[in-house]
Amino acid sequence: MFKITINGKVIETEKNKNLLDFLRDEMDFIAVKNGCGEGACGACMVLVDGKPFRACLLTTEKVAGKNVFTVEGLTEYERDIFAYAFSKEGAVQCGFCIPGMVVSAKGLFLKTLDPTKDEIRAALRGNICRCTGYVKIVKAIKEAARLFRNGEVVPKVECKGLVGENTFRIDAKEKTLGDGKYAEDIKVPGMIFGGAVRTAYPRALIKKIDTSEVEKMDGVLGVVTAKDVPGHRNIGHLSFISDWDALIDEGEITRYMGDALVLIGAKSKDILKRAKELVKVEYEVLEPIVDPEEALKEGAPKIHEKGNLLFKQVLKRGDAEKAIEEAEYVVTNTYYTPYTEHAYLEPESATAIPKENGLKIITSSQSVYDEQREVSRLLGLDPSQVEVESSYVGGGFGGKEDMSVQHHAALLAWKLKVPVQVTLNRQESLVVSTKRHPMKIEMTTACDKEGKLLGMKARILSDTGAYASLGGPVLQRACTHAAGPYNYQNIDIEGIAAYTNNPIGGAFRGFGVTQSAFAIESNLNKLAEIVGISPFEIRYRNAIEPGMILPNGQVADQGTALKETLLAVKDTYENNKLVGIACAFKNAGIGVGLPDIGRCLLSVEKGKVHIRTSAACIGQGVGTIALQMVCETTGLTPKDIVVEAPSTKRTPNSGTTTASRQTVFTGEAAKMAALKLKEALSKNSLSELEGVEFMGEYSGITDPMNSEKDYPKSHVAYGYATQVVVLDDDGKVKKVVAAHDVGKAINPKNVEGQIEGGVVMGLGYALTEDLKVEKGVIKSKFGTLGLLRSTDVPEIESIIIEKNTEDLAYGAKGVGEIVVIPTAPAVQGAYYKYDGKFRTSLPLKETAYKR
Repeated sequence: MFKITINGKVIETEKNKNLLDFLRDEMDFIAVKNGCGEGACGACMVLVDGKPFRACLLTTEKVAGKNVFTVEGLTEYERDIFAYAFSKEGAVQCGFCIPGMVVSAKGLFLKTLDPTKDEIRAALRGNICRCTGYVKIVKAIKEAARLFRNGEVVPKVECKGLVGENTFRIDAKEKTLGDGKYAEDIKVPGMIFGGAVRTAYPRALIKKIDTSEVEKMDGVLGVVTAKDVPGHRNIGHLSFISDWDALIDEGEITRYMGDALVLIGAKSKDILKRAKELVKVEYEVLEPIVDPEEALKEGAPKIHEKGNLLFKQVLKRGDAEKAIEEAEYVVTNTYYTPYTEHAYLEPESATAIPKENGLKIITSSQSVYDEQREVSRLLGLDPSQVEVESSYVGGGFGGKEDMSVQHHAALLAWKLKVPVQVTLNRQESLVVSTKRHPMKIEMTTACDKEGKLLGMKARILSDTGAYASLGGPVLQRACTHAAGPYNYQNIDIEGIAAYTNNPIGGAFRGFGVTQSAFAIESNLNKLAEIVGISPFEIRYRNAIEPGMILPNGQVADQGTALKETLLAVKDTYENNKLVGIACAFKNAGIGVGLPDIGRCLLSVEKGKVHIRTSAACIGQGVGTIALQMVCETTGLTPKDIVVEAPSTKRTPNSGTTTASRQTVFTGEAAKMAALKLKEALSKNSLSELEGVEFMGEYSGITDPMNSEKDYPKSHVAYGYATQVVVLDDDGKVKKVVAAHDVGKAINPKNVEGQIEGGVVMGLGYALTEDLKVEKGVIKSKFGTLGLLRSTDVPEIESIIIEKNTEDLAYGAKGVGEIVVIPTAPAVQGAYYKYDGKFRTSLPLKETAYKR
């Protein structure tokens, strides 16, 4: 018998169990999060006798006789302070890491209530945040310490919810205190646990699958194989491709290490784990195809029946060959960019619940309607029979656009007729989930003797891995942005995406532009050197301005503010010696002629206005943005508003949270619905409008790729940015200044948080993050990915440029992706000044961070 004092209460248990599992499963303490299970992320941080420990590394036996503290043990005064401080400072995005941060802060406060910023960063060293860049978390803890030190009453704040105001996020309090539910926090009566047995080899013929021993096990409710799929076994984010097999059958060849062979439903997690070990698979191991160039050769084994070419994109304007031939200066380099793991703190999880003539799924994803479409295809059901509801989403960055567990949970629940929860452990998540596409980019850039850009040529080869995911659209964005945000029109770009047996390339913050921007911006540094002008000057001379033509043919609108971002960082650039600079532009919306619609329904219910939209909040705060749009338009206040969670039953389809689109598209839809509500309120009170609904719908009209128009409109809006990276004398990043043209900052503090988080993610991409893959097999763990921690982050200065006067979404442009794009090439430029070595691959080698 083990006696443990947990949050002041003595608990007795005979189970020697992992402490994290005990706290979550036995005590129902959901604030203690399971982020990695290997002691790397700190989401499960607890205090043991006042000292911070990761619960996943402890057992009930090890803490017997000790005092264990979790966020659930905070006093009301402490709860109020932490909720206020984290809300005020804008420290909460996806929120999954925040309760662990609060515990670490509590441990620090037991030592001092007047900590320095360095002491706070050191206290957070064991906690990883992938969203915020830590800057605002440090500020929030500093503010909480001040309130505790002075014994102050927590201020009561009533935000008006207006555009341009730092309105407190609607979810900040719940996320800070661990009250909000993420996908794995869902518990349903009678729920069992499901999981997949996956291939042992990236490419192998499955000769036989034997589940006989599993079927005899007590506590196993059923086994599902490919033969049991009632609908289409092949699904995919892009419905017209749908090449991703939910299960691989006997007689078929696996395509990557994440391929599932068998699904098992069991009464407990322990039984499930043991059952998976009893499945016997007979393989004929085949040599994996891991080089995209080899995959494209004639005679290469076909990964898919149609061959190994997923997609080819050609983009030509003007006469690039002639421009390059006649140019004074020409630079050609070949660049290599790596896999990057999304590393969202919340592993994938879904709970599927059978209903009469259908089922319900509760999950965390980037679009409940994508789940509905793909799951209904798998089960052979009409989409109306599949209801999907979103819990809180613990980060996404593009990595939760594809199915991971939702379809497997649904298939098990449908076949076994019981609620089933499927959750990936962290290593399984690394294996199954999509990555940023590795690319090889041969880039030629030419200019005249004054540094004016004349033409460019690029050949891009993208490794899309085993399945399509969004490999085609990612390649398109890499191509459409490859020439940079500059005023020249002679371009010749060819992109190819190839299938391999490697991890799958999918959507990732920056969506192909992180790769091609690294190439074009680095080439500009070389051109500037040859011309004899500064990297700043070559960008300023060529920067796109309103009315000019972008290389892809689109006319830059009046809200274009690239030069303003350059001028905003000029002093920093010119007053530092070891400094690099890079510019970027990034679309808002899917564009290129494809349907792209934002929708928002406002309904008056019990005296409140309900904002109903399926737009997923993956940390960026779209619910708060929609609230501000409605309050600004109608004059209502946040206390009059209820923001509902995405649900196929209650909320209209507003598209996937992708392409930096939700603030623009759903924001505009919310504004349009609010205008109708405002008109109704001019004649009626809110109570008189009970039951009335107001629909807003915004459709972005754009032109397709290779349109015959002289000046095609590829996207409804572009954001622009310039970032400057400053190194110290030891080659460490000392400061980053990031100036971003966001059109209009709906919530400035929220925008700053996006910039800070994006910069830190970009620094990791440039310097430390390195997903190891050998012959199609991932060799990294979460703790070895190279994610930056609080003590690694330099000073970050965010500069928000607001120039746009467009009425669309009150002038806002998407900012979620562009924040990560200029960082890596700016770091490359800084190191080129530091030691004269021109680096062409990421992460950069021979730096203070990686040798």
